[in-house]
This record gives sequence, structure tokens and C-alpha cells, in this order.
Amino acid sequence: MTQSLSVSCKLQVPDDVRPIIDRTMDGFAEACNQILVAASLHKCYNTTKLHHLTYKPVKEATGLKANHICQAIRRVIANLKATQKIKQFRPTSVSLDARTFVYHPNTSEVGVTLIDKRHTFKLLIGNYQRALLAGQQPTSATLVKRKKDGSYYINIAIELPTPPTGKTPKVVGVDLGRREIATTSTGKAWSGEKLQNTRDRYSRVRANVSSKRTRSSRKLLRRLCGRERRFQEWVNHKIGKELVSEAKLLGAALAFEDLSNILKSLNQKPRTKTERRRTNNWAFYQLRMFTSYKAAIAGVPIVLVPAPYTSQTCSRCHHIHPERGKSYRNGKRFKCGHCGLEDDADINAAKTIASLGVVFVNQPEIPGIACLLEGQLSLFPTSQIWDKASSMPQAWAG
Repeated sequence: MTQSLSVSCKLQVPDDVRPIIDRTMDGFAEACNQILVAASLHKCYNTTKLHHLTYKPVKEATGLKANHICQAIRRVIANLKATQKIKQFRPTSVSLDARTFVYHPNTSEVGVTLIDKRHTFKLLIGNYQRALLAGQQPTSATLVKRKKDGSYYINIAIELPTPPTGKTPKVVGVDLGRREIATTSTGKAWSGEKLQNTRDRYSRVRANVSSKRTRSSRKLLRRLCGRERRFQEWVNHKIGKELVSEAKLLGAALAFEDLSNILKSLNQKPRTKTERRRTNNWAFYQLRMFTSYKAAIAGVPIVLVPAPYTSQTCSRCHHIHPERGKSYRNGKRFKCGHCGLEDDADINAAKTIASLGVVFVNQPEIPGIACLLEGQLSLFPTSQIWDKASSMPQAWAG
């Protein structure tokens, strides 16, 4: 098993080559835009068919190399599959393959084919990038121009081997939320107050800027959105790294709630405009994805458990409130009316997730529970799951 990563490396570009790179990026963006128009006009979203339809006219119009055109077609198709709302490609990057890119590990240089010929550039990298690139034979990369300072980078795609994720009796449950971005069953929590305040501040600034409706205001809006997005990514990368480090130290797996379609269900409830914006900005999926690839490299298993009732179930006696619509949870406090447990509500939910995670991680070793795990587990309220598993106390010992 391998995990794909992108290593960002700064390029040392001579002044006389900069205009050639810019011409290549302009031509690549123009090629993508022409291909996009043809794909939309002919309703063609197949790579081979689109290649026969656009290759010759686009190559004649842009003067790019053959493989640049092929990569432009692949980029358009990939973006159309991801989202149909593409208006225009901007000249900010060029996709490269094995025929237009080569990495020289001995000299820390890369060869990149531009619109005129192949050029060799020195990589300005540190020990971190060198360690990732050591022993690698990359065959694809992306040439990027940073808008902030006009510098050039190349993002080299590599494959890192991932150790096998064996079964473990230990599971760290992770409860995701907005007040606390993540809370683990071991008691660690990451507050979302600073993140929420930052996003609220950016929202107020965007509302003020967008009211001006000028060209400079539109540019400022794009910069603000980029800053907010990068801050959110930094927070989620940091939390994901700490989650994986803790799980690896304990020799445990990580268990997350499966929150698919939760935003849709939340937005169906009466909510203020501010609450709706905050809900839609909840980047729980991004945190899970960042944690997943870091866990794959570290050899830490990750499982998803059903989300219903996890915040209402007592982590000690596994009971929920007998009256429908009521809960033992009150804000940040959880007090079980059955066994008397008092705990932080998020930590209690994380412990419940961890208990469910033990079942999923050790599924083949637990007779009698497999029928529930093969597509039927989500049909039962959590309290019924505990009742059906009560004859196997060893499964919940973690």
C-alpha cells in the first residue's frame, strides 16, 4: 500500500526564462479554456473522445507541446467530474507528466519542458523535502506560479509506502463539533473559538468589501477567501497531526463519526443566517481527510462508526433517555439518569464512538456481531446495539 503526497519545491529561475514560463502558463490556460468550450458544446466528457475532438486545433492555436495538450485535456475532464461550475481557467499552473518532467536526485535539479524546449532548474529545498524525495522516481508534477511574490514552485507527486494497519484492541474515539473542533476519548480537546472568531471576522470584512462592487474589491475578496481557506487548512492539518501522533503512541486506531449528509439535515431546521453560514463553514470532512492520509503513512487504522445517538448515549452503561426527544445531555455537561455518570458531553460522546470503533476494528474476531456490521448497524438505535452486544463484554473493554 502507498500514499500519494505532493512535495512543494521552490525553483531557482533565471530572469530570461521567466517570460517563457509565463508564456507556457498562458498557453496552457488558453488550451484548457478552448477544451472546456468544446466539451460543454459537444457534451463530451470522455478523455479519448475529447482528445480526438480538440487536439489538433488547440495545438495549432497555442503552440504548446503535444504532452501539454494531453495534460490540459486531462485537467479539464478532472475538473468537470469534480464540479460542473467551471467558468474559466487562469494561467497559474501547468500539469507535467513523465515526458515533460524529470527529477535529478544527485544534483537536486528538475528538467521541465516549456513551450520552446526543456529547461533545467535548481531546487531550493531543505532537508524535509530531500528526505521525502530520497529514493523516489516521480513521474508527474505541477509547475506553479505564486501570485503573492511571483516566485515559481514545482509540486512533485510521490508515493510513500504505508505500513500495514493491523488490528488493535485499543481505539481512540474522536467527536467532531463546532464548539470543540475535535475531542478524543482520552480527554484531549481542540477549541473552535479562535477559528470561529476568525471566520466571523473575515465574513464581516467580505460583506463590507463586496458592497463596493469595484474591480479592486473583487481582487480583495479573492485574497480574503484564500487567507481564510489557508487558515482553516492549517488548523485541520495541526489537529490531524496531533491525533495521529497520539494514536500511534498508544498503538491505537482512530474512530470517527460518519457525518455524511449532516449539513443537509442541519440546514433543514430553522436557523439564523449567521448560524447557517457557520454550519456550512464546518470543515469536518477536511479534517477527516487530512487525518486519514497522515494515518495511512503512520500505519494507524481509521474506522467510521454510525453517528446517530453517539452524543446521547452514556459511555458507561450505554443507555439513552427513554423519552423520545429528550436527552441526558445539557450543553457541555452529560449526566446519565440511569447510572449517574457525570462527564463532559463531548468526552462522553468520544468514549461512545471509541466503544463502537472497537467493534469495527475487531469485527472478524467477534462472533455474533458481524450481522450487525454488514450494513445493518445503522438501522438500530445505539441502545439496541449495546443490548445485542451485551453478551460480549470483552468487546467493549477498550
